[in-house]
Amino acid sequence: MQQTNNIGKNAASMHSEAKENPMRSIYLEKVTLNIGIGSTEDKFEGAKAILQRLTEHVPTYAKAKTRKPEFGIKKGQVIGAFVTVRGKQADSLLRRALDAADNSLSTKAIAGNSLNFGVEEYIYFSGIKYDPKIGMLGLNVNATFARKGMRVERRRRARSRVSNVHKRIDVNELKDYVSKNYGTKFVEEEA
Repeated sequence: MQQTNNIGKNAASMHSEAKENPMRSIYLEKVTLNIGIGSTEDKFEGAKAILQRLTEHVPTYAKAKTRKPEFGIKKGQVIGAFVTVRGKQADSLLRRALDAADNSLSTKAIAGNSLNFGVEEYIYFSGIKYDPKIGMLGLNVNATFARKGMRVERRRRARSRVSNVHKRIDVNELKDYVSKNYGTKFVEEEA
């Protein structure tokens, strides 16, 4: 009689210690660095050089989709440079970018499944020195996070739908992930 009670207790304790679903785990999908240069196309080469030094990837350009005469921008004009990094290199780049931002961000930096923040000057990155030919340029950092299994919706063969519950990452969940893995502190800003 006592053996059946122990078996029942073990089963109950196993259910109370529910395992974490491995498909719900979050990972860093990509990091995108963007430098907006506005209407002055002469800064474009400098922006490309900075991004190439930071990432060791060849950056591409961003063109204006519409004209903005108040800013002197024509449709099709080059207005920025950006580069996207994935994998382990994205992880190390995000660590360097967060270090350049003093490892403290506003909670407003989290939007959707991404973390967006700016670095005021490229010299805040470790290992990058000021170049007088380029001048001072800041950049935007966008880190996109996802859950395991998102490839199901993007693959070519046997494509299927992923539920919105699985796609969306809660703000607090993403905040905990970034705090735990990258040592970032989030500051609540007063309105």
